[in-house]
Amino acid sequence: MLDKFERFNRRLSGWCEWLGLAAMLLMMVITCIDIVGAKVFRWRLLGAIDIVMLTQIVAISFAAGMTLILGRHVQVEFFFNLLPRRAQKVVNSFVLLLGLGLFILVIWRLCVLGHSFQTSGEYSPTAYIPLYPFAYCIALASIPICLVLLLGLLDSLTKRE
Repeated sequence: MLDKFERFNRRLSGWCEWLGLAAMLLMMVITCIDIVGAKVFRWRLLGAIDIVMLTQIVAISFAAGMTLILGRHVQVEFFFNLLPRRAQKVVNSFVLLLGLGLFILVIWRLCVLGHSFQTSGEYSPTAYIPLYPFAYCIALASIPICLVLLLGLLDSLTKRE
């Protein structure tokens, strides 16, 4: 059962990672066009800073799930490894539960923020790109993180010593 859930998490996080990679590629292309245009043709790309800022949000948020699966986040383990196995299991479960609660809260508040942006008509300063889709995108990109944390919690609770 947990194996199917883990495969689903990997597949979903992989698709999200590709979206993040596409956003990073778009960010690089926009930056190159803006720099070459400014230096060679004395022409600036209108709203390049806004586009780069918003694609950076997409790139970071959509890559976070796979980063968590691969264990690429910063972790402090020197104290944790000195604890007995049972204490490690309890601490690990507690940290995963806190992380899951945090990201559920983040998703909820991002949906509230997105609705606020949508109803108030918030736009980026120079390109006038609506901001609400990006708040919803970050909330959507946080779902795989919650699933990875939930899988880690379930795995930590069901492991035998």
